[in-house]
Amino acid sequence: MYGKKFRRMLACTGLAVVLAASMLQGCGGGKKTVTQEEALAKMKEFKTGDGSVAIKLEDSWTTEDLGVDFWLGAGSTDGSKAVLVMQFPKGGSILPVGSMDDVKSLVDESYGVSDAADAEAPTLPGMTDVTASTCKVNADGETAEAYLIYGETDYAFYSLMYVAEKIKDNDMVSMKASCSSFVETPIEEEDNTTVEITDTVRWFNASYAVLTEINGWDYNRFAGAPANDETKEIQKASLDEWWGVTDRASADENLTWILEEGHRTGFKEDMEYLKEVGIGDVEAEGRKDFILENFEVTDEEAQSYVDSYNMYEEFGADAIAGWDYCRALNLMSFYYLAGYYTEQEALDKSLEIAQTVQPLFTSWDELIASYMRGYEYWAEESSAERQAIYEDLKTRSDNPYTVDYNLTLEKTW
Repeated sequence: MYGKKFRRMLACTGLAVVLAASMLQGCGGGKKTVTQEEALAKMKEFKTGDGSVAIKLEDSWTTEDLGVDFWLGAGSTDGSKAVLVMQFPKGGSILPVGSMDDVKSLVDESYGVSDAADAEAPTLPGMTDVTASTCKVNADGETAEAYLIYGETDYAFYSLMYVAEKIKDNDMVSMKASCSSFVETPIEEEDNTTVEITDTVRWFNASYAVLTEINGWDYNRFAGAPANDETKEIQKASLDEWWGVTDRASADENLTWILEEGHRTGFKEDMEYLKEVGIGDVEAEGRKDFILENFEVTDEEAQSYVDSYNMYEEFGADAIAGWDYCRALNLMSFYYLAGYYTEQEALDKSLEIAQTVQPLFTSWDELIASYMRGYEYWAEESSAERQAIYEDLKTRSDNPYTVDYNLTLEKTW
């Protein structure tokens, strides 16, 4: 679900340095257990770069630049202890998280969380669903103990981590005292989008709402994210990585390809070739063996070809056309956010694409089923996860698919 670049950003937040330093000395033993009030008396306020989070930590600690304005990293002067506060704004334009489960998966994967055991959760003002655990974390081969906390507000999901070689009783008291001082000041993102969300625009959004949801974005706003300088740089990097798009010319080249050829062309050619060599004359249960006997492919690849041919037999040469057209509409949102298309250009082209694809299907279920078949052909894996997201979206109070599929699509901007 998450790109390599994002995982690298998480892994390079400086935790490896903290872990390495924490191995030099522990937190000290035999000390009198302090109270939270005593701990707070020796603390000062620390803030994230954007000012959206403030929390008190020991006054001798210093901050570390984590490269994310709404994250906070701070540690003791000897490097033996550290705190990491990670904020994941809901519907934000940078971090692809749509739920607390997404946050936990990212943290577990990026920091090698292991040996987790439930612990008493602290109180964080304004935060709900707070849970905590003691665990071990790892970065660049260095391991340390951690007190790991999760919670959420209306504005964001949070993960807070206290790290030390060995966490003592006073460390737990100190972290709970810090948590009690937590203050959130939501930041309103700059958004240069001006279009009104009419039914036609909702139709565009619905065509790629599954991917919007996967990205943790908002399918109720055009393009799914705010148009600003920050989003622009992220989308430019993403388009370069996934599409090879670096400017308007390469953006147009990719769009022309997906509209005139796309994966549906390769699908048709592949399936017609399989038909030519005789797979259509083989009983369904024997087709995988037929592929394995006639082509140098793996067992998994053989099954993927069989599945694709079965699609071809049932739905015809355009079985995956929805995949290409939904992605084309999604590209227009990406091109707009990246600054390669103006808002008006992206909307005008989206209307043209939508008017092309709409007559090819009779309902959202038909279009999305075609999209899912295309995903399976392209990714050579099941679309079950994406299908589950689609089904879930249809149960929500803000279900993007309530807009009539057969709506008269017209320019409303």
